[in-house]
Order: sequence, then C-alpha cells, then structure tokens
Amino acid sequence: MGNREMEELIPLVNRLQDAFSALGQSCLLELPQIAVVGGQSAGKSSVLENFVGRDFLPRGSGIVTRRPLVLQLVTSKAEYAEFLHCKGKKFTDFDEVRHEIEAETDRVTGMNKGISSIPINLRVYSPHVLNLTLIDLPGITKVPVGDQPPDIEYQIREMIMQFIMRENCLILAVTPANTDLANSDALKLAKEVDPQGLRTIGVITKLDLMDEGTDARDVLENKLLPLRRGYVGVVNRSQKDIDGKKDIKAAMLAERKFFLSHSAYRHIADRMGTPHLQKVLNQQLTNHIRDTLPNFRNKLQGQLLSIEHEVEAYKNFKPEDPTRKTKALLQMVQQFAVDFEKRIEGSGDQVDTLELSGGAKINRIFHERFPFEIVKMEFNEKELRREISYAIKNIHGIRTGLFTPDMAFEAIVKKQIVKLKGPSLKSVDLVIQELINTVKKCTKKLANFPKLCEETERIVANHIREREGKTKDQVLLLIDIQVSYINTNHEDFIGFANAQQRSSQVHKKTTIGNQGTNLPPSRQIVIRKGWLTISNIGIMKGGSKGYWFVLTAESLSWYKDDEEKEKKYMLPLDNLKVRDVEKSFMSSKHIFALFNTEQRNVYKDYRFLELACDSQEDVDSWKASLLRAGVYPDKSVAENDENGQAENFSMDPQLERQVETIRNLVDSYMSIINKCIRDLIPKTIMHLMINNVKDFINSELLAQLYSSEDQNTLMEESAEQAQRRDEMLRMYQALKEALGIIGDISTATVSTPAPPPVDDSWIQHSRRSPPPSPTTQRRPTLSAPLTRPTSGRGPAPAIPSPGPHSGAPPVPFRPGPLPPFPSSSDAFGAPPQVPSRPTRAPPSVPRRPPPAVPGRPS
Repeated sequence: MGNREMEELIPLVNRLQDAFSALGQSCLLELPQIAVVGGQSAGKSSVLENFVGRDFLPRGSGIVTRRPLVLQLVTSKAEYAEFLHCKGKKFTDFDEVRHEIEAETDRVTGMNKGISSIPINLRVYSPHVLNLTLIDLPGITKVPVGDQPPDIEYQIREMIMQFIMRENCLILAVTPANTDLANSDALKLAKEVDPQGLRTIGVITKLDLMDEGTDARDVLENKLLPLRRGYVGVVNRSQKDIDGKKDIKAAMLAERKFFLSHSAYRHIADRMGTPHLQKVLNQQLTNHIRDTLPNFRNKLQGQLLSIEHEVEAYKNFKPEDPTRKTKALLQMVQQFAVDFEKRIEGSGDQVDTLELSGGAKINRIFHERFPFEIVKMEFNEKELRREISYAIKNIHGIRTGLFTPDMAFEAIVKKQIVKLKGPSLKSVDLVIQELINTVKKCTKKLANFPKLCEETERIVANHIREREGKTKDQVLLLIDIQVSYINTNHEDFIGFANAQQRSSQVHKKTTIGNQGTNLPPSRQIVIRKGWLTISNIGIMKGGSKGYWFVLTAESLSWYKDDEEKEKKYMLPLDNLKVRDVEKSFMSSKHIFALFNTEQRNVYKDYRFLELACDSQEDVDSWKASLLRAGVYPDKSVAENDENGQAENFSMDPQLERQVETIRNLVDSYMSIINKCIRDLIPKTIMHLMINNVKDFINSELLAQLYSSEDQNTLMEESAEQAQRRDEMLRMYQALKEALGIIGDISTATVSTPAPPPVDDSWIQHSRRSPPPSPTTQRRPTLSAPLTRPTSGRGPAPAIPSPGPHSGAPPVPFRPGPLPPFPSSSDAFGAPPQVPSRPTRAPPSVPRRPPPAVPGRPS
C-alpha cells in the first residue's frame, strides 16, 4: 500500500468521524483512534501539547481532564482549531481553545471536579502535526475530591474501559519514570483488554526527574519489564518552564539535547522524543487502519445499503416543484387507501406478527365479544321466572286462570328482545373505535407532512361519525322489527304442545352459536386450544402451574404440554358456569373460575377451578369459547333478594307448570331471535359502516382534501423531515466518498507483521493489586526487604543477592549485556528481581527522593 494512499486514510477517518458525529450516529462505525491512558500527573496532557506544539489544555492540581477530549490532528498549511459544538467558528488563539475546553467541561460536569463520559470533539489544523486521532482521558484517581462521588475510581475506570476495549482503539499507556513501572495503572488496564499486547504502546515520561545515578535504559530498550510494541521515552516541560512561558519548540530542542547528551540514552536518541513518538503513532494508526480495512469497508457498504432505498427518493427532490407535490399527494392518498384496506381485509404480503390488525380485531368483536354480551345479558334464570309469574298473575287479575295465557309469552319475549339493543349498540361503538385506531395507524406514513396527516385523520373520522348515526339507526330498526311481530309459526319454534311436554322433563341447558340445536353426531368438536394457568390448585402446591387446555362441546381437558400426549384431567361441562375472580394486587394475571351449579366439587376436592390468563382480552376470548360450549356466566341473584321475594315463588303446582311452559317457549323463541340478531348485526355494520368507509377513502377522500386546504399547505414538510433528508444525503455522500477512496487502495499487500510476543507477566492485574498512592511510590532503601503486590501467580520472593542461583535474572552492573530470561515451564514465573545494591538502580524504582523540582502538569 503506497504511502500517499495511506496518508489519505487518516484524514478520511476524520471526515467520517465528522459526518457521523454531526448526524448523532458516531456509534454506527467504530473508527480507529488512539486512547491516552495514565494516572494523574503522569504527563498525558503535556504529551498531547507537544504533538500540537501549542499550549491549549487546561492545567492545575488534582484532576483537570474531567471529560474525554477527542483530539483530531490534521496536517494543513494554516493553523487553527475547531470544536464540534461550535460549528463554523475557527480558533486561532489557543488560549481561547483552553478557555472553551474549561467552559464546555464545566457546562456538563459542574464547577467542582465532577466527571462525565460525554466527549469534547476538537480538531487542530497545523503544518507542524501529523495526521492522528487521539483521546485524552481523565487520569486514574483513588481519592474523591469536591463533588466527586465515593466511587470516582470505578467511574473513571469504566469510562476508560469504554474506549480501550474496542478492537479499533490503540492504547497509549503513559507512565512516569520516577514511579514503579510494574504497578502502572495504565499498563494494567491495557493488559486487561489487550492481553496479547498488539494494541499497546508504552510511553515513559519524566526521564529527567529520575534519581541521580539511575536511568531507564533497560526499560526503553525493552529488556526490562518488556512490552510487545516497546516503549518511547519523552521529556516534557516542567511547571517552572510552563510558568516561565517556555516555548514548546525550545522544549523540543531541550528534549533532543537531553537524549543526545545522556550517556544512557545517546545510542537510542533517534528512537526517543516527541517527534519520534508522533511518527510511531502515525505509523501504528496507519497500519491499524490497513489491518482493519476489509471489515471497515464491509461496515461502510452495509451502512450504505441500509440507507440507499430511502436516499433514492431524495436524490431528485425539488421542494418548490408543484408537479412534485401533486404527484406526492396522489401517491400518499392511494397508499393510505391500500394500507387501510389491507388492515381491514387482511393481506399476506405484510403480516403483523406482534398484534392483531384492525380487521382481525373487528372479527373478534363480531364473533366473540358480541355473542358474549348477548348471553351475559340473556340468562338470568330466577329473574326471568319471577317476571313470567308476575305476567301470568297480572293477566289473570282477580280471576284464577285455567289456561296458560299467550299474552304473558309475548310480553316476556318482547322485553327480552328489547334488551338486545344494548349489546348491539355496544358492538357498533367497538367497531367505530377500531376503525379510528386503524386510520391513525395508516396515517403514520403521512407523518412527514403534518398538515396532510391531520386533515386525513379529521376527514375520515368525521365520515365515520356520520355513518355511526345511520348504522345505529339501522341496528335499532332491526330490533324494533323483531319486536313488532312475534312469529310463533316459525319452523324452529317448539310450539305450545312441545313446551308443555318439555316442562315435565328435567331442564337441560342449551347451547348457542355453531353448536345450536342441531349438534353433529360427534360431540368432540374442538372449540379452542391454548395455555392457561391453574392458580388456586397451584398455590396449594407451592406455585401456580400452566397447562395446555383443549375445550370441546362436552368437556374441558388439560395436558402437560401442547403435544397432547399426557392428559392430566378431563372435566365434563355439565352444570358448569363461569364467573369472574378479582385480580390480586400481587399478581399480574387475570383470573376466571368454573364452578358447579349443584354445589358439587369441580375438580377433586375443589369447589372452584380458577384459571388465569395474561390479559383481560384472553379472559374474554375464553369466556366466549365457553359460551359456545354451553358454559354460561353466573348471574345469580343475591341471597337477600331471594329471601325478600320468597313469597313470589310459593307457587301452586298449576302456576309452576304455566311458568315452566312459558319459560320453554321464551327459551325457544329467543334462540331463534339470537341467531338472527347475531347474523344480521355484523352484516349491517359491515355494509353501512366498514364498506362505506372504504369506498369513501377510495373515491372521495382526495377531493375533500383538495377542498379543505391549499395543496402547498397540505404538502408542507415538517422541519424534522427536511432535516432528516439533509442528514441522509450528507451521510450518503460521506459513505460514497469513503468507499471511493478505500476502493482505490490496494488491499493485496501484506500488512506489517506484529512484533513477537514478550513475557509481560510482570504487569500486575489491576483488580487484585491496587497501585500505591503517588506519595508512597518511592522504593525504600534497598537494605530493607522488598515487597511487591502479588498477582495470584505465586508469592513474591525476597530479593536474593546476585548470583547464578538466584530465582530470576539480576540486573547486571554496567557495563555488561543483560542475560536472557531463563526458560521455565511456568509461563507466569516470578517477575525479574532487583539486586540488593547495584551500581545503577533499576529505572522503575529510584533509591531516594528526587531533587526539589516543580511538579509536572497532567
């Protein structure tokens, strides 16, 4: 892959980052970045300022970086900075950049050391930088200050992990040279998410602050405490230099002079310093992009395909073209009509698997809810018999009647027929509500044009309300027609003789619906199947349990599961009724109960069988199915009503026979009426309401829309739609441009192989050994015993005297080469040991405090 082509990649990534960030979609693609990780005052911010060559980051004591700073460096002839939250504003004074970072940090986190994971995006254009994208993260801290919560260490750790755990993120682990490198917080976190060390680059700061007579040569040569990608040493400005306004360019020259003049670093000076670190990071980031290029291209192509269909409609968009508005209006009204009809009539091309559509719900109203309301109203046995006895007595008056009066039959029947008006009108209201809900769902596709959506809903809803009156009038007319003439010559009517004969027999319960009076030879017609929970029995055994129930015309059976192989019980439906059970405040289930009208146990020793469903809708559906099997709702009269009216039921045998005869006649005739009403009401609603609304939408909606508002007003876009169109077009262009550049890059070249693995078991696990505080990180005098936190791989041995039999290779006296690590079957052996008193102590642990030099900024 050519250098020129690769140099285009990092600016390309920056442009994509801008496009996705501006669209609020930065999470769609993980773009390669470099995260700068380290403890407080490790020198992270100074390293970044050296990259830019300007003072622009906030400074102070304690935690200064309190929000992630996404810093994009772009090579350019001019030098200026831009913030994503200040679009269009260029900052040429970098003091203003610092003030803006501080103000934006305080705006989100407050003025008293709070932290936030919401990043600040800053782009710096300069001829003195290489193309890089870095993230400056808050320093790892242990003790909360100010408004910081007690778990500040955990919060900062989680924030850092959000960035560095991504495979597309390189980790720049910054550690001061005057602390214990083996306990570096940055290296511990990096080891957790990058155990192979492929993404971790070590940076050693404050080399000029090490104790006299000590150096970090072995570390920087990657011989002691090695990392797979090694270390780069840098020397930042001291606080005295910063206060004295020492120029960064002068500081860079001083850094170069330091490495060239230091006897321990002179031979590796070309591989040390900020300029070399920039080149290393640029090369590593470029290699990382090259390695992830195939996956990166696939993600871009997938994103492009996902928006291509939507963008196609925007490409030739002309806002002020009147023909466009006319065409769009026609298309949307036609689509609305098609969607409405599909939701009502059903369709196989777009099946909703999450909820019932409008037509399916109306079907349930017609064939489950409406019949259930009729039966619930109809069967109140004791009240009906009382009314019959009153009618017979009132017709006879003062005389004692010898025959059963016809007028009593007609009076009772007409009263029962009139009661059908309530359920019939209720079914009309339910259908209207469902039609309006369907209209609202269909107008969601018109949401891009708010006025058109509002007017369409208003016009169709008004028409539905107009049809409501006519439909209800027709429904009431059907009931009045039935009341107007009682046809006792109907072929299904049992007649007086049969009624008298039946009155002498045991009354058998009747069935409704498609069970009717003409039952098929086999009574084992399955009416319904489904899962129910037996709640009252399960409680006795420690918890309710679900079974697979099968309802037929004669029985209710339940099985272990829906394979119906293991039957648990079969309950006959004779003398059963159903009633509601109050929902417990501790349960989310809806419950109904079956019981025997003859006060017998329903199941084993239980008088009631309580069945639970997930919703009230399921309860109503099961009740409707039970009605089809002849299990009716319980509408028994309260005990006090029975006692208060006891004298009315002290009838002589003749009156009892007359009541039973008329009861049988009423039962037979109402069965005929119910069948007729259950058939005619849905047909009436379908003709006068549903079909009429469909015809109105297809033929008259467009004309009424034109007459209600001006076309330009109707087709005025919402601000959200206009913004979305612009965003989608911008994203489409950014993706096309990115794929175009990536397409020109040859992916046939072999990427640079990673360095060979090293033994990095010396890095302690961060969760098992918290690092010591900065004030206690100095090593005690070497005559004292050395203690080091263990990593769970074995006890830390005491420091042996140097010799051939020591457990780990000692650091040799200079001069002399460092002996290699001994081979051992234990891959996680003890870390390298430090001799008791070498001429030059290991660089990671100085022997005594450094001279008084001002502290470093973070």
